Amino acid sequence: MSMPGIGELVIIFLIVLVLFGAGKIPTIAKDLGSGIRGFKKALSGEDEDDKDKK
Repeated sequence: MSMPGIGELVIIFLIVLVLFGAGKIPTIAKDLGSGIRGFKKALSGEDEDDKDKK
C-alpha cells in the first residue's frame, strides 16, 4: 500500500472542503495539529510535571 499521490490528495481536499466549508478548515487543521503534538508528547514520555522539575 503506497501513499496517495497529488491527484488523490486534491480529491480528498475537495471532499473535505464540500463537507465542512471553507470557514471550518483552519479550525480542523489546528485541532488536528494539537492532537498530533499531544500524541507525540505521550509517545516520548514528556510530561508537564517533568518540565516543572527542571
